[in-house]
Amino acid sequence: MSLRTFIKRHLPERHVFQDHRHLRFLGILLHDPNIWHLNRHSSAGGVSVGLFCAFIPLPVQVLIAAAAAILLRVNLPLAVVFAFITNPLTFTPLFFLAYTIGSSLLNVPVKNIAFEFSFLWFSETFIHIWEPLVLGCAILGTLSAAAGYTAVRLLWRLSLVRKWEERRLRRDKQNNGGGDTA
Repeated sequence: MSLRTFIKRHLPERHVFQDHRHLRFLGILLHDPNIWHLNRHSSAGGVSVGLFCAFIPLPVQVLIAAAAAILLRVNLPLAVVFAFITNPLTFTPLFFLAYTIGSSLLNVPVKNIAFEFSFLWFSETFIHIWEPLVLGCAILGTLSAAAGYTAVRLLWRLSLVRKWEERRLRRDKQNNGGGDTA
């Protein structure tokens, strides 16, 4: 199975995004065929955008990923799916890692903070740790976006090389009379 077939099989259909109530504000932009293409560039860009946006320390990551995918004309479904890397199960460890990295780089002591996904936490705690958290998120977002882009491009290339090799073997088999003759 090719990478393209795998992605098509596991991504939601176009109408799921076009009919979604939180994405309706994008209107006609959701009808741009370029954001639905599955090619090497668009897929790698969609994964990259989604991974970068996953590390935005705000609860609107998916909307930002969708808007960025449309603006950059990369695959929208992949951007949205990969923005969910940070979800209620992974949010705390990933953002604590980002905060720790940022604190280390800014030479600020790490405070013992319980990360929560609530307005109260953002209004009372975020203001005291925003600099190291945002720096760590920017670093992790950039590194994960670069790694995701590179991985998709590499996997796509390996998939193409494998397909070419299979075609060459089939062609050689046909040119040799369809098999071994003794």
